[in-house]
Amino acid sequence: MRFTPQVLSSLQSSFQFLKAPSQSPSAQHDPRVVEVVGRMLDDIDRNGLDAVRTYARTLDDFDGDFVLETEELERSGSRLPEDLRHAIELGSERTRAFARESRRHLEDFEVETAPGILCGVRYVPLRQVGAYLPAGRFPLTASAFMSVGVAKEAGVDLVTAATPPQPNGRANDAVLYAAHLSGVDRMYLLGGVQALATLAFGLLDDLPADMIVGAGNAYVAEAKRQLFGRVAIDLPAGPSEVAVIADETADPEIVAADLLGQAEHGPNSPAALITTSEALGHAVLASIDEQLATLSTREIAGPAWRDYGSVTVADSRETVALLMDDLAPEHLEIITGDDDWYHDRLRNYGSVFLGPWSTVAYSDKGMAGTNHTLPTAGGSKHTAGLSVSRFLKPLTFQRVQREATPVAAEAVRVISDSEGMEAHSRTAAYRMDRYRS
Repeated sequence: MRFTPQVLSSLQSSFQFLKAPSQSPSAQHDPRVVEVVGRMLDDIDRNGLDAVRTYARTLDDFDGDFVLETEELERSGSRLPEDLRHAIELGSERTRAFARESRRHLEDFEVETAPGILCGVRYVPLRQVGAYLPAGRFPLTASAFMSVGVAKEAGVDLVTAATPPQPNGRANDAVLYAAHLSGVDRMYLLGGVQALATLAFGLLDDLPADMIVGAGNAYVAEAKRQLFGRVAIDLPAGPSEVAVIADETADPEIVAADLLGQAEHGPNSPAALITTSEALGHAVLASIDEQLATLSTREIAGPAWRDYGSVTVADSRETVALLMDDLAPEHLEIITGDDDWYHDRLRNYGSVFLGPWSTVAYSDKGMAGTNHTLPTAGGSKHTAGLSVSRFLKPLTFQRVQREATPVAAEAVRVISDSEGMEAHSRTAAYRMDRYRS
């Protein structure tokens, strides 16, 4: 997440940095990570489960059964504190409800594009999806809502999921319960690259997945990148990002908290504020320093803000909009006196959070209903986030009647002859012969 030099140059007299990032965003592809992941995937492709077991022992100190029985998923909720169990149930319910409504609006249709030519689309779900559910330093409990639950609402027949073992050799119960509520069909106790390869190659009595989804560390992200083509993936993932548009009406403490909320994801997570109020910018900087002093995760959020955080003051809301569309953040919060003005004009973001009562954390944990798997590193300029539509294939069909033949066949013959594609021309010519007869 960074401004392009061309935009900065064109707007150079229209803004100023109160705080600029001291480092550029990390490279998406660390050569060392690329090499390690490539070697692991090749090994697993050639040696199957034997290689998977070796990596599980070496990397996760795990030598147990990879397959988690259904009864284990069902019991996982009973081992959780009641308030956590209820929060997970709420997040699953809201995320699946939004996905269900989204699916309802994707309707099959057909249209007569010309007399005798009927074309249409059928939305057909994928057959099998593999989901990775991270549970490392921060177990992302809601990840199952966004991947497993949304896939099931799309109508995917079989959703398999993998989550890494904890130091005690067991799965994280909150992650398991979230997967259970989301409708997972099969669950594996596997972490990292070996988990994604197992899902993609179909090594545990499954067919290979058609698509693999889910968040993870740099090795998981790189494995998805290298597997793309052999299987579909949700999105190429980078460090989590947040950007906030705020003006003099915003509460600086809230803005600061929301910036740190995403910086907490990792020490290279960018967080940016663009404002029309210099006073607000200074107040947010002061509040961030104050909040970091007591934040238990300051060893993560602090370096992220120090190295990748920014505060930019623009001379007008038009300049703010130009800068933000250039930044193209994963998450965008708008806290201003005229949120709708920005919402109507901005087009480059993964998901937008409108008004002071909205926060990215609500979406991160499944309480809003929208998906938290979103494009990073400027990807929102051309790509949308994960949704029910990503698990559906819009398959087209055509049905041509006899009466449409003269016009269509003659046009195809003319174009094909001009290209020198005689076989194409003959497909039309033979139909014209039969039409005449």
